Formats: sequence, structure tokens, C-alpha cells
Amino acid sequence: MKIQPLPLFIHSVPAGFPSPADDYLEQSLDLNRYLIRHPAATYLARAKGHSMTGRGIFDGDLLIVDRALEAGHNQIVIAALDGQLTCKILDKQHQCLRAANKNYPPIAISEFSDLIIEGVVIHSIRHHTPPVS
Repeated sequence: MKIQPLPLFIHSVPAGFPSPADDYLEQSLDLNRYLIRHPAATYLARAKGHSMTGRGIFDGDLLIVDRALEAGHNQIVIAALDGQLTCKILDKQHQCLRAANKNYPPIAISEFSDLIIEGVVIHSIRHHTPPVS
């Protein structure tokens, strides 16, 4: 599915006090080009649960995941650990997958664990109004 490029305004939108609106367009923005670096290696997944809220990922968010990137320390990844998929922070120093919510304990990665990194989460998308069906 090709997304039609959308207009991008020159000025940022303040999230505090309102300012006079500017009607000047900077350019068009193609969301595919803006959000996806490796189209053939990118997929979407839906977040479930509350373990990643500390990094801005909430239940129901859409995750954009890039398989072409090598997962580094402290990056958010989709991992298959012993056959179970999870979205967590890769902690290479402590050999574990960490949640971004203090109410969830880290998941240890032992030498006997079967760990496959399915990709690095590069963006998340959240609806602020109910999605159109």
C-alpha cells in the first residue's frame, strides 16, 4: 500500500500556549520514506501490555520494526526467547531483556536460552482518536 505524501508545515506546533497559525508549507512528507529505511526488512507489530510504557510504548500501539538493523545495547527489540515473542530493551551488559516499567522484572538470557532478535523497534504509532474502521 503506497501512502500519499502529506503536507508538512514549516513551523512546529507548540504543545503549550497557542501561537498564531502559519499557513506556509515546507514540503510534502512521504511517511514511507520518513519512517522506513529498509522497506524489504521492515514489518509492523501490535504492542500488547504495559511493560514498555516507560519508553513511550503503550498497549495497542503499532510498532515499526526493522530487521536489517543490528540490535545494540539498550535498544528496544522484538525478541523470540525460547519460542515466546516479546518487546523489551536489550541489555547486553547484564545479559537480559528489560521492561521499561519497574513493575516488570528483567528476563535473564542464559547460555541455554534460545534467543532470536526479530528486529529493532524504530518507531511506534499511537491513535489519539478512535481509528476509522
